[in-house]
Amino acid sequence: MDLDFSTSIPIYLQIIAEFKRQIATGLLKPGDKLPSQRDLAAQLKVNANTVQRAYREMEILGLVETLRGQGTFVRQTEEIVEGTRDEMLTKLVDDFVAAMLSLGLTMGDTLELVKSRFRELEMAKGGLTDERS
Repeated sequence: MDLDFSTSIPIYLQIIAEFKRQIATGLLKPGDKLPSQRDLAAQLKVNANTVQRAYREMEILGLVETLRGQGTFVRQTEEIVEGTRDEMLTKLVDDFVAAMLSLGLTMGDTLELVKSRFRELEMAKGGLTDERS
């Protein structure tokens, strides 16, 4: 887990974002146990209160549940994975579209640029492109 101490984004929000990313990508699955707050604080070299706040916020968001004496776990529902993934994708697309608009690109220009880059990246990875797109 990499944190950027130079950014204006609070550390506890960065911790939440990283756990969301891990849930969305399948690195963390429903029912998986998270590191103890103390262990994670030591690993990240941050104050234990910062990790405690991140865990508390994730519990409020419904991402995790804490079982007394057992630890903190990713909630046991598939909706957590889909919801987290959808939330992240929506934010990425919103940020991308806003950036394209600020550069003065039209929807058509943006879509052509995305298609072109998508093909180039697929080719670089040895993948096949869908010629219908």
